[in-house]
Amino acid sequence: MLNLPNTLAFFRILLAPLMFWVILNPDAFTQNGFHITWSYYTAALIFVLASVTDFFDGYIAREWDQMTMLGAIIDPLADKMLTIAAFLGLMMVGEANAWAIYIIIIRELFITGIRTVAVSEGLDIKASWSGKVKTVIQMIAIGFLLMHWPLGEELLWLAVALTLYSGFEYLWGFRKAILKDNSL
Repeated sequence: MLNLPNTLAFFRILLAPLMFWVILNPDAFTQNGFHITWSYYTAALIFVLASVTDFFDGYIAREWDQMTMLGAIIDPLADKMLTIAAFLGLMMVGEANAWAIYIIIIRELFITGIRTVAVSEGLDIKASWSGKVKTVIQMIAIGFLLMHWPLGEELLWLAVALTLYSGFEYLWGFRKAILKDNSL
């Protein structure tokens, strides 16, 4: 069902490759007379705009009672597409550590797969507090790295630690949900 929250998630999916292109093509700005920092600003603006849609699609879905199975699947996929596009782009231009990005991407893909299975099986595994903090720290790290600000690398490694911790916490919740479902 296509409603406003799902439309916002699809919009986020469309913004991810645009941001990725901007990160990888700063010469498109410099060859047109703009300082290279404009490519940083543009990529960061696209990222912030997409991140804001992430907040609003969830808020609207809950407040307007427009939560759907499609939304439960597409929203986390859109989130991952955005963060993976940002992290891969930053890694490819030498602004992010390849091992940090590898760890984050592998965890995100693994947990997204498990979450999709859980949703399709009707299991309710809520996002944990640590998962929400992980997302915020990842977004802040991406912002700092996109803008070439100090502490970007440190924030990236903090995001890695929180990504691993929340991943283990999510797996534990999935395990408990399966055990509870099987005991019925």
